[in-house]
Amino acid sequence: MDFFANAIASKQDFITETGATIYMVVVTSIIAGIIGMLGGLALTLTQEGGLWENQKVYWVLDKVVNIFRSIPFIILLALISPVTRAIVHTTIGNTAAIVPLVVGSAPFYARQIENALAEVDGGIIEAAKSMGDSPANIVFGVYLKEGLPAILRASAMTIISLIGLTAMAGAVGAGGLGNLAITRGYNRYQNDIIIVSTILILILVFITQGIFNLWVKKVQH
Repeated sequence: MDFFANAIASKQDFITETGATIYMVVVTSIIAGIIGMLGGLALTLTQEGGLWENQKVYWVLDKVVNIFRSIPFIILLALISPVTRAIVHTTIGNTAAIVPLVVGSAPFYARQIENALAEVDGGIIEAAKSMGDSPANIVFGVYLKEGLPAILRASAMTIISLIGLTAMAGAVGAGGLGNLAITRGYNRYQNDIIIVSTILILILVFITQGIFNLWVKKVQH
């Protein structure tokens, strides 16, 4: 137990920073989820053969997604710090971290949604078109309904990736378990703090994956 003396003494800190991590993940998931879903739908609908085929719009969206997906998150934190400061008036803390987390995860989710909707059977889409369904009905009644299991799997993957990003954001003072592991664990050579922080992050990942696995099974049945 002596090895975990620092962790035991920091029990309240773990509770606080776990809550901070969950706060960042939940708020970012909602905002990035909406942006990413709209982006993924736009990519799907404007691509070649899409309901609203527009190669110029698709080219712009595709390049924007690729660019932001290619920037390492730690660099993105510094790159958009002026934007973060303009929005929340600071670059430190949980709320400030949400801005780069959204910018980093929304393009990733948009691409995942595009891939998920690509799994929808083209025959069903053509059948809906032949029956005179409106584009809105095809989007909600075919794309989103038939692609729901794949969308849920993409959502799980994105949230798990987001949990990892919050830990990385902690390295620059964003708060959360990552911040605790760096400032208290790594900088002060308290390895038990690092271990417990890692375990808590893994628990969040396992819970997320478990919940979405249940949702996918329920939808598929």
